[in-house]
Amino acid sequence: MSRAPARFTQADVAKALKGFLAAGFEVGALEITVDGAIRIERQNERDKNSSSPFDEWKEKRHARPA
Repeated sequence: MSRAPARFTQADVAKALKGFLAAGFEVGALEITVDGAIRIERQNERDKNSSSPFDEWKEKRHARPA
């Protein structure tokens, strides 16, 4: 026996995001599960500050005098 997928609207997602942002958080990920739950994860400070080797190289390259 299969279950009918949970229903949610764009307004449901917008309300959840609006509240999340109003609380002062930055969105790292948003997931809507099979049962219709809306899950929002905060962006970690570590994720914001981490950079790839390419980003580090690019930053050093642009730091040189012209």
